[in-house]
Amino acid sequence: MSVIESTSTATSARTASASASAPAPADRERFTISEVAALTGLTAHTLRWYERIGLMPHVDRSHTGQRRFGRRDLDWLAFVGKLRLTGMAVADMVRYAELVRAGDHTHDERRALLEATRTDVVARIAELQDALAVLDRKIDHYGTVCGGTPS
Repeated sequence: MSVIESTSTATSARTASASASAPAPADRERFTISEVAALTGLTAHTLRWYERIGLMPHVDRSHTGQRRFGRRDLDWLAFVGKLRLTGMAVADMVRYAELVRAGDHTHDERRALLEATRTDVVARIAELQDALAVLDRKIDHYGTVCGGTPS
């Protein structure tokens, strides 16, 4: 199983990352690095770095050596964008990609890595909810003190 195959469930309809500015044109199958940068909001430098550190699977090249990203690459970048939003360390993302490339026998280890990340996200959400509650109390306080009504 390739890196992309493990992420092609819900992301196939959305072919750009979470921070994308535009969806990929439906009539296109291959994209240059500058087009992928525009679609994903990532820089060309970041895309090259992802490839260099092993976070991006092998990217096809044209006969002139220019990178040619496919829709599956865009799906993978969308997944990586979600992992970035979770705060997952780059080393863990690279490890996940390595596990996917290693094959189906790594499902348990991949799941454990994602479950650990999920646990971290749930803890961060709880911290943010607590911080939000503090802000809401302060906002209500200032609304009352300034002659307004609590929100």
